[in-house]
Amino acid sequence: MTITTLSSREFNQAASEAKRAANKGPVFITDRGRPAHVLMSMALYQRLTASQSKIADLLAMPGSEELDFEIPRLPDLARPADLS
Repeated sequence: MTITTLSSREFNQAASEAKRAANKGPVFITDRGRPAHVLMSMALYQRLTASQSKIADLLAMPGSEELDFEIPRLPDLARPADLS
């Protein structure tokens, strides 16, 4: 996967080249030297978003009510606030 970086000006002047580059990997588009946007192919976008499952969807799956699900307590996580 190739990552390409273009300024906004370069992107505006060469949109077709940016689209071709997006077929090889993400194209970062910068505003004043800072990354502002990402152009990618639809295939890459679908691959990135397809694997994301929502917890509500997983819990609503048939048979999920029969699963043993125990959340371990993490005593170190919460501490009393020091208001002194």
